[in-house]
Amino acid sequence: MANYKMNDNDVVVIIGSGAGGGTLANELCQQGVGVVLLEAGKRQSTKSFVNNEWESFGQLAWLEPRTTSGSWRVAKDFSGLPAWICKTVGGSTVHWAGASLRLQEHEFHTKTEYGDIDGANLLDWPISLKDLEPYYARAEDKMGVTRTNDIPGLPGNNNFKVMYAGATKLGYKHCHTGRMAINSRPRDGRASCLQLGFCFQGCKTGAKWSTLYTEIPEAEATGKLDLRPESYVLQIQHDKSGKVNGVLYADANGEQHLQKARAVCVAGNSIETPRLLLNSASSMYADGMANSSGQVGQNYMRHMTGSVYATFDKPVSMWRGTTMAGIISDESVHDTKRGFAGGYEMETVSLGLPFMAAFLDPGAWGSKFTEAMDNYRNMAGMWLVGEDLPQESNAVTLHSEQKDQHGMPVPDVHFDDHPNDIAMREHAYQQGSAVYDAVGANKTYRVPPYPSTHNLGTCRMSKYAKDGVCNKYGQTHDIKNLFISDGSQFTTSAAENPTLTIVSLAIRQAEYIAKQLSSKAI
Repeated sequence: MANYKMNDNDVVVIIGSGAGGGTLANELCQQGVGVVLLEAGKRQSTKSFVNNEWESFGQLAWLEPRTTSGSWRVAKDFSGLPAWICKTVGGSTVHWAGASLRLQEHEFHTKTEYGDIDGANLLDWPISLKDLEPYYARAEDKMGVTRTNDIPGLPGNNNFKVMYAGATKLGYKHCHTGRMAINSRPRDGRASCLQLGFCFQGCKTGAKWSTLYTEIPEAEATGKLDLRPESYVLQIQHDKSGKVNGVLYADANGEQHLQKARAVCVAGNSIETPRLLLNSASSMYADGMANSSGQVGQNYMRHMTGSVYATFDKPVSMWRGTTMAGIISDESVHDTKRGFAGGYEMETVSLGLPFMAAFLDPGAWGSKFTEAMDNYRNMAGMWLVGEDLPQESNAVTLHSEQKDQHGMPVPDVHFDDHPNDIAMREHAYQQGSAVYDAVGANKTYRVPPYPSTHNLGTCRMSKYAKDGVCNKYGQTHDIKNLFISDGSQFTTSAAENPTLTIVSLAIRQAEYIAKQLSSKAI
């Protein structure tokens, strides 16, 4: 592993080590670029992961202070935890379930395809599916996505078998165990899935792809990566011309350091990325870095979510096997006859008893709640995830008073459901319940959105600088050596889980940055 000096202004500094940052670091290192990778959290391992929900949550989750506003249910139930993301080397690729789906062609062109929708700030992506297809292919091979590259699908557990039986009875045509970045057989030096059922707690076998034990070790092996865990970034700095030239961060002891940089790539998730740009305001950038459009922090999307659980006469034991064990994708199409634009997926999910008690109906108690808990063993479950339309008023802003442990303003996450979200969620609740009713469910439960979600937008791609924050390569319109390298750059959310797209964009961005560096354009 490299050890660059603080005054080395020839390195690329990447902030965040998850799907975007970790992948980008490896891709750049493989091309001979020196990288300093700053990660706020500690470095865990397959040995240090714990198969215990609450203990693992404390080990991996980002628990820094945040505030929440808006009419969404999460603001009521989890006001200090608007989103469940990770603070650890590998970011949320340690915690994610592994679902790896390509966006559909129409989802890159929602402004054109959906037209004007009141209250929605729709915009076409400046790229198309065709532009991204070769990078999707590389990402699927890199991540070992099942049902691609002749990799077989994972076996179906009981939770999936219940879903599949119901889907078949309803006439759904696209139901299987998913495209998952989890080894169904040994591959790339990693074991195959042992179906332990603790995917959200960090995969102890390494079967699930994570930048923690794939991209980052590969980058370290090149001798070009300087990984610095427990490095909490406070501010991006710039020179007199406006180009970024360094990153100020605090180490584990709270001591501050300034790492010089030739370019900076921000991959801190769609909450911390805009927060950092806003906290990097200066006399030259009074409204925050890369914010001439006023769009930094705006258009926060978190996907339309919700869950349906059902109880049956006999045990299902949904916790056994892969957490996200199957998918129904028939409803992911754009068909306004259903009463909303865009589509959604139905994906199996299971929660352990502690999380089920917290999320089933937050704050509930009494006979209905205890009945559900008593029937936990006989329960099957699915997560609903669909396209969330961007709204300019849904935004990450800086709190006017509250500060973090380093004296920096904390983010406030404001979100209101768009009427399209509400209509889609109602349809998804109905169809999810129908899947279970078709195979004899005794009772179904409509579970409100968890804080666990997909955070997207806030620094979106756009063809024109006035409409967004970065261009089709994630390069900010305002500052040519400052890049957005995570889900913040999503122009719209689409219906699919975003990690595969984030990884694909990172591979593409690395090619672009390497060319820009070699040509001395940055």
